[in-house]
Amino acid sequence: MTELSTPTLNDVTRAFHDIFPPSLAEKWDAAGLVIGRADAPVTTVGFAVDATVATAREAAEKGAGLLITHHPLLLRGASFLPDTDYKGEIVHTLIEAGCGLLGAHTNVDSAPHGTNEVFMSKLGITDTEILAAEETVQIEGADVRVGIGRVGSLPAPVSLKELAEKIADFLPATAGGLRIAGRPDQKVQKIALCTGAGDSLFGDARGSGADVYITADLRHHPASEAREQALISGETPALIDCSHYASEWLWMDGAARLITKKLEERGFTIDTYVSTLNTDPWDFTVSTGQVTGSASTR
Repeated sequence: MTELSTPTLNDVTRAFHDIFPPSLAEKWDAAGLVIGRADAPVTTVGFAVDATVATAREAAEKGAGLLITHHPLLLRGASFLPDTDYKGEIVHTLIEAGCGLLGAHTNVDSAPHGTNEVFMSKLGITDTEILAAEETVQIEGADVRVGIGRVGSLPAPVSLKELAEKIADFLPATAGGLRIAGRPDQKVQKIALCTGAGDSLFGDARGSGADVYITADLRHHPASEAREQALISGETPALIDCSHYASEWLWMDGAARLITKKLEERGFTIDTYVSTLNTDPWDFTVSTGQVTGSASTR
């Protein structure tokens, strides 16, 4: 039996990008290695939704050689990185601990085994179509359909409330929970999904014929307009608004297994961990008086 060796940062990055190619990222995105020495040995790889001071310190404490985050730390750039700036503190913490940082954003949203497909699998849906920007690309020599969001159907209709409760059961806990637009007893079966912020895809969700659109970060005006149009058109799609962080947390366990397997096939061994630190920005909510049903739905 061949003894497995410790990979370098370059080995780990190449293996990860073979699974989730950076070429799948949107043009505005910044997916890839942010900091790190290519020839540095990596024994532990950590996964987190966000690069925050807390997840950086966790990576340092665990002796990680690479922290893979879904959201890119420097997407909007930075001219100065002193430790008095939170981005600077993150960068200094990781560099001083010998830990690289890799952002894997819309390439993971688009790819197989990514945020959208894993969320759908938690609903028991494995046969899916692409919601938007569909294209066929080659990943490791095979033709693969990729794109933003997914559409698929539950095995049988359920009430909107039952679907929301199922989602609440498998998402990580957050202060805001879920917000739902639609009647609790409304029957739904066909699902449109965009993990993360998805109010730019209301037209695609409506065009898919979905009974419900699951996404995150819904703003008042786009959500109100979509809901009013849905009511004119026969109540669909209903809306389920998740925490952005929670909707994009689910893929990391599978990604950790995939990168471990890929490196083993290449003669390397690593340890992995998935951060359970809650990086949702909200700490608590205060009810202003719970009312079920907006004026439009009644």
